[in-house]
Amino acid sequence: MNPEPGDKSLSDVLAVEIPLLELRGHTYEDHREIVPVLLETMASCGCWLLEQRVVSPRATELNFELQLRSVFELYSGLLSSGVDLSRDSHTRMKSLCTVRDHNPHYSKRRRILTVRLELIFMEDIDPASTLARTAMGIA
Repeated sequence: MNPEPGDKSLSDVLAVEIPLLELRGHTYEDHREIVPVLLETMASCGCWLLEQRVVSPRATELNFELQLRSVFELYSGLLSSGVDLSRDSHTRMKSLCTVRDHNPHYSKRRRILTVRLELIFMEDIDPASTLARTAMGIA
């Protein structure tokens, strides 16, 4: 038996109305420098920060909402800030940019997106010292 439309819970309705976009990326920038830059970038795109959480000393998670019309600005802002997105994250962002540009009906219906950005801070390894240790047989 199919449930009646009135049988939907509020969380079901919100899950349909506000899709969750999960992004993963990494950066070689220092977390004390990049996080304020990211927050400023997000604010300039019209994002609303919902939660900022430190997952580990090398990872942080940012949860925020943005309007679909601002997805291109967010995408370019993340890349210009020094965030290297995963392949799946690039594909998701590219798809959203395409939806925004070529399907106005869809972009009007789902105007608000919830985004979870998981950011890993990589240590910058000096390639010269690694190469020297490899050449000497130490590494």
